[in-house]
Amino acid sequence: MKKLTLLLSILLMTSVSYADNKLPGVEEFIEEMHQKHDFERDKLQHLFERVEVKQPILDAISRPAEKSKPWYDYRKIFITDQRIQGGVDFWKQHQQTLANAEKIYGVPAEIILAILGVETRYGGNVGKYRVVDALSTLAFRYPPRSAFFRSELEHFLLLTREEDKSLLAPIGSYAGAMGLGQFMPSSYRRYAVDFDHDGHRDIWENPVDAIGSIANYLKLHGWIANESIVHRTKFHGDVPADLIALGYKPSLNREQLSAAGVSLDEVPAGDDVLALISLTQEDGEEYWLARQNFYSITRYNHSRMYAMAVTQLAQLIRTQYEQAK
Repeated sequence: MKKLTLLLSILLMTSVSYADNKLPGVEEFIEEMHQKHDFERDKLQHLFERVEVKQPILDAISRPAEKSKPWYDYRKIFITDQRIQGGVDFWKQHQQTLANAEKIYGVPAEIILAILGVETRYGGNVGKYRVVDALSTLAFRYPPRSAFFRSELEHFLLLTREEDKSLLAPIGSYAGAMGLGQFMPSSYRRYAVDFDHDGHRDIWENPVDAIGSIANYLKLHGWIANESIVHRTKFHGDVPADLIALGYKPSLNREQLSAAGVSLDEVPAGDDVLALISLTQEDGEEYWLARQNFYSITRYNHSRMYAMAVTQLAQLIRTQYEQAK
């Protein structure tokens, strides 16, 4: 009887494991990849038989830090002595590459460093999931964003073929972001650059390519050289909640802001449009006027808290780097 119970338990565990690894719609995807891009059906079938659905990925996608934490807690994750010093050390190691990137793309070294610091602690934490597992889990088992991750899975298969990479070896985040700069596969294919001219775009292990690729990404998403990013503000009168509700894409001219009682005292003179954002501190809200470069950072991660963390970490890295000279 005990043997029978044990056997039934093993069969049940096997059945559950198999059910957990099912990928609804994968056969249609395989056929699509064959028809569109001439991938061999048998090879893709073999690949997806080895894919593992990861429940922690589904859990993580449902509660990203940008949505679950207030600014004062979110900031503590990224503005740390370790990340600041790590940025200084990385700057010293890659001074010439960072200088070249700033010259070519107009993006300051400290911004590139801060993104590397926030994303992977300068390559120290590039993720723990196989990219194919992450993308497949989300493409076939997360209906709210299945179309997006199915597209990213398509880009990943194409990328590995283009760069002659293993389909199973690459490791990344729970969302399938890869390398030192955590590019999604579509961004890798569009924006990664061969910054050291060795014939390969390698942001997995090559910091030179990672630096150039981050700078190129920001430049192509509207970064303006020698322009500031964000400035504190205050109000004369009531908080203009309707202007804050417009989001972090600059759309407000200075006359509108002044008429609403928003102070422009800290913002450099100009005729560019701005965005009004709020961030929650432990003692209440703080308010900022954001320019185009702030919005460019949000194209990397669509979160005002992410962009502010990058901005503030960058400022601290530059200050400590200059003090260490």
